[in-house]
Amino acid sequence: MAKFYPELTESLQEFIQAQHIFFTATAPIQGRINLSPKGMNSFRCLDAHTVAYLDLTGSGNEASAHLIENGRMTIMFCSFAEKPMILRLYGTGCVIRPRDHDWQDFYSLFEPIPGARQVVKVSVEAVQTSCGFGVPLYEHLGDRETLVDWAEKKGEAGIQQYWHDKNQVSIDGLPTHILS
Repeated sequence: MAKFYPELTESLQEFIQAQHIFFTATAPIQGRINLSPKGMNSFRCLDAHTVAYLDLTGSGNEASAHLIENGRMTIMFCSFAEKPMILRLYGTGCVIRPRDHDWQDFYSLFEPIPGARQVVKVSVEAVQTSCGFGVPLYEHLGDRETLVDWAEKKGEAGIQQYWHDKNQVSIDGLPTHILS
């Protein structure tokens, strides 16, 4: 039932735009695999071969470290509504930080969210759909405000300190270059 596509078709891009949650997966050459849920209207399809998401401050910064090391990333969307489908994007990613020359070009694609840490851009090499028949039905009730409230309370200086304390290396000790 799985089907591969060489690019993101218009209908697949529309499917992505309708989803409220997506999952990112990265892995170092040696070490722990990272799988993270994302949301908050932070994903954009840039064209049939390129996507990006606004990465918010979190407890770790695994994807950044893994992308620096080897670039591999998988992004998954799944429908929790009536029409089932799972969509996976396989590609190579890179991290764009506020200090990078193309930051403003990418950051301007998103509504500002307190605690924005970096943009992850992915060159999509393969697209796969599968049935999703086993995915349960869920109703989207809205975004949580907890992360935004936390970032607003921390303020810019507090966020920078948090990055310094918690986001400079992965749990396996790989550098993220968040501050350098």
